[in-house]
Amino acid sequence: MVIRHFLRWIGNARVADRVAAASALSHAFLDPNMPFEDRCEAEAALTLLLDDPSSKVRLAMAEALSMSRHAPPQMIAALARDQEEVAGVVLMRSPLLSDLDLIDLVATARPGTQETIASRPLVSMSLSAAIAEVGGETACLRLVENDGAEIASLSFRRIAERHGHCARLRETMLKHRDLPPDCRHMLMMKLSEALKQSPLVLALMGPARAERVTREACVCASVALIDHTRAQEHAALVEHLRLRGDLTVGFLVRAVARGKVDFLGSVLVALSGQPEARVRSLLAKGRDVALGALLRSAGLPERLHGIILCALKVWRDVATGKRVAGAQEVSWLMLVELNATPGQSGPAEADRELAALVKSIHLDALRENARMHAVAIAAA
Repeated sequence: MVIRHFLRWIGNARVADRVAAASALSHAFLDPNMPFEDRCEAEAALTLLLDDPSSKVRLAMAEALSMSRHAPPQMIAALARDQEEVAGVVLMRSPLLSDLDLIDLVATARPGTQETIASRPLVSMSLSAAIAEVGGETACLRLVENDGAEIASLSFRRIAERHGHCARLRETMLKHRDLPPDCRHMLMMKLSEALKQSPLVLALMGPARAERVTREACVCASVALIDHTRAQEHAALVEHLRLRGDLTVGFLVRAVARGKVDFLGSVLVALSGQPEARVRSLLAKGRDVALGALLRSAGLPERLHGIILCALKVWRDVATGKRVAGAQEVSWLMLVELNATPGQSGPAEADRELAALVKSIHLDALRENARMHAVAIAAA
């Protein structure tokens, strides 16, 4: 009887009164003690209110019903497709919206709706995959920022491929603890491209120097990336670098000079096809002849063999506690191997470019050690 009076009254009521009535009726509907017949009538009245011309009325319903598992599912579905102000409340809170519902909304809805869904307290891996595949920049940013989102490695890759040019999203992804190493490298390359094309960088350096500087910076950053990559992910990173053409001589020489012996092992496994156990054994205690054969089977140029073997011997001694050394000492000994230190006769013609590379590594190590020393003095 009350509902019948409500339905007669609602047509001529003011917006503020309809808002209050919609809120009261929605809360009453959720009362488990409401008689069944009254509940059916209340549901009919609320369904009618879904067509109310004022968004304030529908928003009042959304706020009352959005967090309940006992809300009428057809109302939640309708409110979830309402204008953003109304839909956002339901999309953010409602436990009645399944992953299938949300994925469908992500694929067909407005950007604001995608962003709201990406910000839900819990976002499943399948829903994250949908957002990564079709979501806009801001929706993907909200997803990566969301601590309650489960994001698969493949989804990170799709976001990096689609939106890696967005500086804020790129920065947020690089800070994410679960970002796969190949995605991290991909984003670093996109950052390099952005810097290389920056009007300021071009004005300061010119195209040729900007290209060279950013390329060298990327190689250094890629080597540093190894430190943040778990051993079980080395193979994936190697494959990523190889497919991109970034597994270069310069990269490998820098990696060896800085003691990335485990990573070198993954590279040699990938390039030579030798069993991992054999490669690891040779790197740990193999003789020069066997190591040389391994490097040849991996297709590494003969001119690299001497400096790689030289570096490996030093890092073996460091690992066993027989020696204390770092990149500075190792790169110097590599220069000695190339006959490229002061007082020596100089490198062979074919080795000059390689010697210049090793010298730049040595100078970088000197600067890095000097900076660390200065910081230590300042902190004392």
